[in-house]
Order: sequence, then C-alpha cells, then structure tokens
Amino acid sequence: MSTVITLTTDFGLADAYVAVMKGVILGINPDTQIVDICHTIKPQDVTQASFILSTAHRFFPERTIHLVVVDPGVGSQRRAIILRTPSADFIAPDNGVLSYILHDFIPIPRQKPTEQEQIKLPAELEAVTITNPEFWRSPVSPTFHGRDIFAPVAAHLSLGVPPADFGEKITSLTMLPLRQPSRKDDGSLAGNIIYIDHFGNLITSIRSEDLPPQEETISIEVGGQRIKGLSRTYAEGTGLIALTGSSGYLEVSLKEGNARDFLNINIGDEIIIRRWSTHNDVVR
Repeated sequence: MSTVITLTTDFGLADAYVAVMKGVILGINPDTQIVDICHTIKPQDVTQASFILSTAHRFFPERTIHLVVVDPGVGSQRRAIILRTPSADFIAPDNGVLSYILHDFIPIPRQKPTEQEQIKLPAELEAVTITNPEFWRSPVSPTFHGRDIFAPVAAHLSLGVPPADFGEKITSLTMLPLRQPSRKDDGSLAGNIIYIDHFGNLITSIRSEDLPPQEETISIEVGGQRIKGLSRTYAEGTGLIALTGSSGYLEVSLKEGNARDFLNINIGDEIIIRRWSTHNDVVR
C-alpha cells in the first residue's frame, strides 16, 4: 500500500537519526513515500515544530501520515499518541507539538505564556495512546523512541492498521498556550513574533482575518520602527515592509535584508497594529 509519511524532527542534518527512522519505515512498508518537512527544528522546541507542521500539512494528500519527533520527554512517562483528523493522521509525543493542528478545531483560550493543559477533543477528532508493543521494535531504546516506537507505528498505520489496534482511546491532548492577538484599551491590536524564518522574516501571531478592513491603512509598530500599510509581495516598497505571508499570518520583512538582524528581534517580542483613517490620516 502506497501512503505518504512526512517527517518533522529536531535531529538536524549531520547525524544518521533521520535515515535510521526512514530505514525502519521502509523495512515494514517499502512502498510508502517519505517526505521531509523539517529536521532543523531547534532542539526540543515543540512550539516551533508545531507551527512549521501547521503551515505544511494541509498541502499533502488526504490520509497522509505526519510523524513528528521533537521530544523533550523521551524516556519519561509522557504519552505517545496517534491523532486522526478528518483529513490526516498525526503521530507524535503528547507534549503539545500538535497544538497548532488542534487550533484548527478548538478555540484557544487566552492563557499565560508558561501554561499548558489537557484539552478535550471534539467529536471529529480521534486519538489513541500508543501502548501496544506488538508494533514496536524490540528492544526499545530508552533514548530513541523515534526509531523504536514512532517510526514502526507510522509504517504499520500506513499499511492500514486501524488506530484502535495501537492502544487505548483517549479524549484529551496537551495544548500549549499559543500566543493570540489581543485588543488594547486604545483600540490597537497587540500580537507577538511567533516564528522567524530562514530569511529573517518575522511571522506574527496576527492572522489576515484579524486585520482591519482594507479601506483603512494599517500602521505596524515593531522593534521601535513603524511601517505604514501592507505590501502585496516581498518586492514592493523599500526597507521594512509588512505583508500577509503564504501561511496566512502577518509578516515583517526587510527588502533584500534580514528583518530579525536589523530590528534585533526575538521570538515573543511584541508587534502593535493601529488603524489610520483614510480621510484625516490620524491614528485611531
């Protein structure tokens, strides 16, 4: 059976860990197609992994299996899980790495940045905890569950084994406190930088639907700089520009440069959106 399995890890590109996982998968299902989403996630950065996965998974064929191994709790009591959505399957540790996937189905409360909690799953989502060792490699290394648990489970799932065979049904998963934009007393919209890509573009927590109507000009304040209005592409304007990126989030970019380095910005830093009246050019 030919199925697509994607891999997202923090293993990097200098070691054999990713290749070993692929070897395990192909040893069980040699007909599967394996696609790398990203292996340069910062070590143990589950939030970064969750965001990157969320920007990629929707472009794969239905019933693609997305395998994620970014796992600060390897060897601990944290659960390994399978999440089945209406369009895809996800295999991951239950450490919040699927938070942005869950965000598509569950409203996210405005939480403190350090909190996480178990979120009850809606009816359209099915999840099981991976507890049946019949589908694992043996013996299981206490330091490489990606090879001995996650990879073989993904391969068996690609062969049509139903999720229920891998373990017990569960009704909640760990959700990280994803940053959400908020309205300030003066009417401005406050967001945060949630991701910085390879080019130094600053991706914010503000989605395109959070922005004011197009007839109003937007002022974007970040890193002590102010940008007036949105560009349509990276090639428009000069210097710092703001635009809605391909992921659907507001981005700040430096034309032919690196916005992160120019602004000395870090993940979590604030961005403020204000509105100008097109008639009198004053801040609302």
